[in-house]
Amino acid sequence: QVQLVESGGGLVQAGGSLRLSCAASGRAFNTNAMGWFRQAPGKERTFVAAITRSGVATSYGDSVKGRFTISRDNAKSMVYLQMNSLKPEDTAVYYCAANNLMVQVQNGGGNVWGQGTQVTVSS
Repeated sequence: QVQLVESGGGLVQAGGSLRLSCAASGRAFNTNAMGWFRQAPGKERTFVAAITRSGVATSYGDSVKGRFTISRDNAKSMVYLQMNSLKPEDTAVYYCAANNLMVQVQNGGGNVWGQGTQVTVSS
C-alpha cells in the first residue's frame, strides 16, 4: 500500500499562491491515480482535484476550476497542487489521496490518505 506525506501548506494573503506537494512511497507510484481533498473546520471533506496514473487527464471541483492545477511527476513519486488566486474560503486542511482509478479517488471511498497540511488564506 502507498504511503503519502503532504507539505507546502502555510499562511498566505488573499490573491496569493501556494504549491502543495505530496510524496508517495511504498507501492509503485504510477499504479495509483492521485488527488487532493480539503476539509474546513466543522465541514465535510470535499474533493478538490484528481489526476490519472499517467497524468494525461485531470478533474477539478467546481470551486477551484481555473485557479488550481494538479500535476504529477512519476519519476519522483510526487503529486502537486498549484493554487493561485487564493480566497479566504480556500482555508482548510488539504489531504493527498490515492486509489486505483481517478473516478475512485473522486468518490473518496477506499482512498489512502495523507496526514494533511494546513492552508490558511487571510483576507
